[in-house]
Amino acid sequence: MGRTKQVSAIARQDRIGLLYVAPFFVHFLLFGAIPIVFTTFLAFFNADMDLYYEFMDTFDPGVLGNAFIGFDNFRELGTDPYFWLALKNTFSIWAISTIPQLIVAFGIASLLANPNLRASVFWRTLLMVPNITSVLAVAIVFQQIFDRDFGMVNTLLHYLGRGPVEWTNETMPSHVAISMMIDWRWLGYNSLIFLAAILAIPKELYESASLDGASRWQVTRFVTIPQLRNTITFMVVMGTIGGLGLFVEPLIYGGSYDGGANNQFLTMTLYLYKNAFLNMRLGYGAAIGVGITVVVILVSIVNFLITRRIASEDSK
Repeated sequence: MGRTKQVSAIARQDRIGLLYVAPFFVHFLLFGAIPIVFTTFLAFFNADMDLYYEFMDTFDPGVLGNAFIGFDNFRELGTDPYFWLALKNTFSIWAISTIPQLIVAFGIASLLANPNLRASVFWRTLLMVPNITSVLAVAIVFQQIFDRDFGMVNTLLHYLGRGPVEWTNETMPSHVAISMMIDWRWLGYNSLIFLAAILAIPKELYESASLDGASRWQVTRFVTIPQLRNTITFMVVMGTIGGLGLFVEPLIYGGSYDGGANNQFLTMTLYLYKNAFLNMRLGYGAAIGVGITVVVILVSIVNFLITRRIASEDSK
């Protein structure tokens, strides 16, 4: 009887645990899995908004009729120069923003981890202020900072004897401006993640390194960074996913869905929105969404392989 009661209690605890995690799976099913499946399905049709509404009202596959075009949307996507330009812009902004951001975030976290730092709670709280600021407000402020004629940056360049930079009309300067906006918003958040990981490193490792006469740089290189491998991997993956889904910043800073005069603001998600909801090409927009998903998966695989190789080399 005692054994039976114990098994029953464990089963009851398992059911309670499943009840607690059920909202996540329901949320993922409704807003994750089903949209992904439907988007993939829609990518094989020449669907516009009228056809979409008619299908959603009836759920009758016969409504699609002659709209099925197979892989034509994907063939068009493979030869679409604007998609490849959007892919290039997206990776350019991602590289300029993510890599320096992680380096600076690690430096800030190292400073905050100093036990002799005064008002550490205040500084940690202050770092989260940009993250909770409205994206619209941030974009408006950065539009003023990088304004061609009266912006703070060009004014400083003028005093340094440099000509004004076209921050909104040239490709690379516009990418730098958007990257600065992204870095300002997410630098504090990433710094706190690094800080939590640094504080979780066993103190014995630092004590051993100190007894061995290691310098501060050697401690950082051979103790801190290897212990942060999983954290760095997580942040790179999340930064990649966020960077490849970049939409709000270039839209607000560029001021239109067209991607700017030279398409310098055109990212993959902005191009998806433009085709699906402005040009009313839902099928082609769905194909772009599938293409973005494939790119994210490929980048994640490459990141996983690089991380595993680094881990195997460190373990030797």
